[in-house]
Amino acid sequence: MTEQPIPSIDIQELEQINVDELTPRQIVTELDKHIIGQNEAKKSVAIAIRNRIRRRLLDRDLQEDIYPKNIIMIGPTGCGKTEIARRLSRLTGAPFVKVEATKYTEVGYVGRDVESMVRDLVNTSMNMVRKSWRKKYETEAQKNTRERLLDMLMPSSHSTQPAPTPNGSISGLGEQVQNGLTAAENNSEAERKERAREMLGRKLDNGELEDREVQFEISANPTPMVQVMGNLPPNMEDLDMHLQNMLGDFMPRKARKRKLAISQARKIILEEEIERLIDPDKLQEEAVERTEQLGIIFIDEIDKICGRGAAGSGGGSGPEVSREGVQRDLLPIVEGATVQTRQGPVKTDHILFIAAGAFHTSKPSDLIPELQGRFPIRVELEKLSEADFSQILTGPRNSLTTQVQSLMGTEGIELDFTGDGIDEIARFAFEVNERTENIGARRLHTIMEHLLEEISFTAPELQGSERKILIDRNFVHQRLHDIVADTDLARYIL
Repeated sequence: MTEQPIPSIDIQELEQINVDELTPRQIVTELDKHIIGQNEAKKSVAIAIRNRIRRRLLDRDLQEDIYPKNIIMIGPTGCGKTEIARRLSRLTGAPFVKVEATKYTEVGYVGRDVESMVRDLVNTSMNMVRKSWRKKYETEAQKNTRERLLDMLMPSSHSTQPAPTPNGSISGLGEQVQNGLTAAENNSEAERKERAREMLGRKLDNGELEDREVQFEISANPTPMVQVMGNLPPNMEDLDMHLQNMLGDFMPRKARKRKLAISQARKIILEEEIERLIDPDKLQEEAVERTEQLGIIFIDEIDKICGRGAAGSGGGSGPEVSREGVQRDLLPIVEGATVQTRQGPVKTDHILFIAAGAFHTSKPSDLIPELQGRFPIRVELEKLSEADFSQILTGPRNSLTTQVQSLMGTEGIELDFTGDGIDEIARFAFEVNERTENIGARRLHTIMEHLLEEISFTAPELQGSERKILIDRNFVHQRLHDIVADTDLARYIL
């Protein structure tokens, strides 16, 4: 049976795509555009996302009993663990945060508590929803902004009521005639003003009034308050913010007048109109819902909080207790708990957790058994080969060579990377990784920077034929061979 081609998705059009229609194969196809290799890891995350879609199609009662299959990615640094998770969140439109396990401490110690990762995720979700709603209401807000600017330039006049009759005016038929004439005059005046307003509107739309100044009132926020409770440890920062928000609600907002050019006033008024159209309660409700149902938390360096393997056989008891304490604090968050945030309580039952670590001196079985059970899917990522480096340089969308060509193009410099030049860069990167510390694809960035350092420095001064530069094997060899050959020098420079 002939395999059908997988439809491609443009990341720029994600907002028009129904995420529920994404198949696992389609997800992997999209990840392939940005990440070279690591097919097993891509398949695992694609299945995890598809299971979320399947779960939402079930009855509400059954949905609550189906929990996400959290994933542990095992592999050296720079092999694509973080990029897979980040691209996955962009593809599905899910709130995403990356945290480092080493930043957290056990409850009672100075440092960040593990619940703060959920609060960070809610903040990310709020920003995503707000950005989406801004686009939704932008057209209406622009119309309102235009009317407000016209009102500042020339107030509209829709009134057709006659002016009050002064004392001693004639009565009867004479009064009716007088009122009729007054109404006609008012109608004529109103029509004249409307025509003038329409003319101003056309000039405003054509950008002819951008430099004209207008005076308007804006709501000024209360004066920023100093820290309420003095210097606090990091795990108490949220309490201090809550107190500041509560006290800020009691501070009245003062309106102040500003006189600005229309080009500047339009931006401020547009922001006010968008904020006025957005319902904060519904915004908060949708952000919490998106966090609970679609949120992804990527926990990097989880191997650093493994007890026995990370500390070594000769390690003291202090670090062991602290590392295990972080695991035990993390356990209820991953299992499913309710975390209090500024936007209200958030349940973590259906948040997808993706953990990652190199596990050089430890292994996943060094995690406490309860936490191991909450990460049932384990994927080992492969070490990048020389061929992978060649593909990374040119294969992904917005690859490294595309980036440097575009940057140099702003100076009128044309960089032409040949096939043998790409292979030579990949060979040097692979060789340095093998002989020194293996930092994966990140080595390509350091090598590329050193390779093009002189060109980047002299780019504005190059003239004529000098602006077209061929990056072939000889060019790369001349620039990098001496450094790569000296192991000690390569360790510090590359």
